[in-house]
Parts: sequence; structure tokens; C-alpha cells
Amino acid sequence: MSVMVNSTLATLILKKTLIGDNGAQALAEALKTNSTLTTLKMSYNSIGDNGAKALAEALKTNSTLTTLDLTGNSIGPNGAQALSEAFKTNSTVAILGV
Repeated sequence: MSVMVNSTLATLILKKTLIGDNGAQALAEALKTNSTLTTLKMSYNSIGDNGAKALAEALKTNSTLTTLDLTGNSIGPNGAQALSEAFKTNSTVAILGV
């Protein structure tokens, strides 16, 4: 995903784009190596547990993201648990919306 390889992009807003779990998983892969993105807003995108789990894995290694907005998605207990576990090692995300 070229947008996440961009070396100057600091904010990415994908509200109501219905990217679902597949889109969230693709963004998660890019987040693992992106070093400039600080804000990622993905509200109302039909993201479920699988997308949340992929994002959680990325958050374990990403050290630049400070804001993550996942409000209005379909994240259940398993996805929420995965995100919770990720925040045990990620100390940069200061604002989280779910």
C-alpha cells in the first residue's frame, strides 16, 4: 500500500470507506514499517476482530502512531482483547477511539 510507504504522510483518515478486515490487515502490514504516520482514523469501516487483531500486531512494533480511531466498527471481545494486549508494549498511542 503505497500511501503507507509515503515518507511525509502524518495523518490518514479513512472514515466510512468500508475497508473491512482485509483493508485493516493491509494497513496493519504497512504500519509495521511506517515511521511517519502519527494519526490513523478508520471509523465506520466494518472492521471486525480479524482486522483488530492485525492492527494489534502492528502496534506491538510501531513506534510513531499516537492516535488510532476505530469507532463505529464491529470489533468484538477477541479483537478488543488483542488491542489491549498490544498496549502493554506500545507506549506511543495516547488517543484511542473504539
